[in-house]
Amino acid sequence: MRRRQELLLGGLGVLLALAVCEAVSRAGLVRRSYLPPASEVLARAVELAGDSVFLDGIGATLRAWVLGLGSACALAVPLGLLLGSVPVVDEAVRAIVEFLRPLPSVALIPLVSLLLGSGTETKVALITYASVWPILFNTVYGLGETDPLAKDTLRAFGFGRLSVLLRVELPATAPFIAAGIRISASIALILAVATEILAGFGEGLGIFIAQSGLATDGTRDVLAGVVWAGVLGLVINSVLVWGERRLFPWTPEHRERGVASIPWGSAPDPIPGAGPGTPASQTPDRSTGDEAER
Repeated sequence: MRRRQELLLGGLGVLLALAVCEAVSRAGLVRRSYLPPASEVLARAVELAGDSVFLDGIGATLRAWVLGLGSACALAVPLGLLLGSVPVVDEAVRAIVEFLRPLPSVALIPLVSLLLGSGTETKVALITYASVWPILFNTVYGLGETDPLAKDTLRAFGFGRLSVLLRVELPATAPFIAAGIRISASIALILAVATEILAGFGEGLGIFIAQSGLATDGTRDVLAGVVWAGVLGLVINSVLVWGERRLFPWTPEHRERGVASIPWGSAPDPIPGAGPGTPASQTPDRSTGDEAER
């Protein structure tokens, strides 16, 4: 029920925004060359779905997105596990990490383009650089939130450092890593499109937007490309959220959704004698009563 309500409210918000844009354009408050009616933009976006050249550009953008995000995961997860597990290494590279993290990826586009050219390699490198930080810091944070009792228990039974990492720390950190990947997925898509726009040539969704911006009366195509970028981001985020719910249903935010979705009447019957405000420790012990009767 809660999920359905969220979808309904989200759909109403989108329809309201489109209606406002349509009314503003039709009323002449903004020139159509600057803001075409939303209906025309959506019609153009749907029309682009049948354009093979445009779809090839979408494929190029998604290919760079996948390669960059995959490279970021391959770098960030092992490095995060190392930094979170070995304090000496964390202290040694902390200054370097804090120096590199604030550098905007867009500012590195000219340098990377000089080194790697303007092809897929440049996009992948920039996407990797921008996407690695959320995954890295979420991994380190997740290791810090691991239950120390579980780790001490395994150590007491003679398990080594690697076994504790694989059996306790990595499963406990996995939801944090997944959240970092979801954040990085949006950043990766932004970098893929932005790099293509600034490059100005090649193939990709950003190239389509950049070339449309230079054309006469190309505002409609620019906004149609932006609609496609937004739809891609929405689909990617929805798929990752769905995956998190299926893989990590025990996390608090997903558990609350699961409890909220339980229909009325499906809860188990209460224990006789336990009122709605009775703590579990004060409920009758059935096994004790049975033994007493025996």
